[in-house]
Amino acid sequence: MILKNKSMENYIDESPLEYWMSFSDMMSSLLMIFILLLILSILQLSRQKELLIEKEDEVDKIIGIRQMIVAELREEFRDSQLEIDIDPETGSITFSEGVLFDYNAYIIKDTGKDYLMEFIPQYIKVLLNPKNKEYISEIIIEGHTDDQGSYMYNLELSQKRAFEVAKFILSEEFQGLGNKEDLQSILTANGRSFSNPIRDSEGNIIDESSRRVEFKFRLKDEEMIYKMKEMLEDGDA
Repeated sequence: MILKNKSMENYIDESPLEYWMSFSDMMSSLLMIFILLLILSILQLSRQKELLIEKEDEVDKIIGIRQMIVAELREEFRDSQLEIDIDPETGSITFSEGVLFDYNAYIIKDTGKDYLMEFIPQYIKVLLNPKNKEYISEIIIEGHTDDQGSYMYNLELSQKRAFEVAKFILSEEFQGLGNKEDLQSILTANGRSFSNPIRDSEGNIIDESSRRVEFKFRLKDEEMIYKMKEMLEDGDA
């Protein structure tokens, strides 16, 4: 009976020790796993940073290409009698509603067609010349309206206007472009309703200025490039 009690005492005394040894081993293993994961994360972040830095020259190149094209557009239309507004940053070209359409209409006026026949060949001459063509992924025609009437009514009107411009440019009636296959593959037309109106200094919508058609261009991989630039700038901060 005494031996049995001693055996039980030994059993009771040894159990906590074994427990703490097992717990200690488990914590050591978890700590090791955590350290390994931390090292892997650091290595991965370091590699990503290296890749971003390697692309920095490409980022600057893309930004420089847009600036170069904008400068070429401004030079092309410097002495033009056309009533156009070229954004110095983006190269977006804006036409007021009255140049192409009557109020609340989407059929291009005859004078508007003449206007486009003069503008488009010069515009395409810059964007699709051999030096710039490889960088252009899309030429976008955007229709915009004021906020008079419902959003859906103006969305339909702005879409029809953009579509009519694109249809006319690609039609047989349009002269001066020669082979239009290159243009057809990258030309798109979008309606924006009154989602992006022009406002005065007090924030009020300027109806006449908001009713417009814009020509824009997008460079290949541009969104990805600008996102990479932001990541680089955030990393340097």
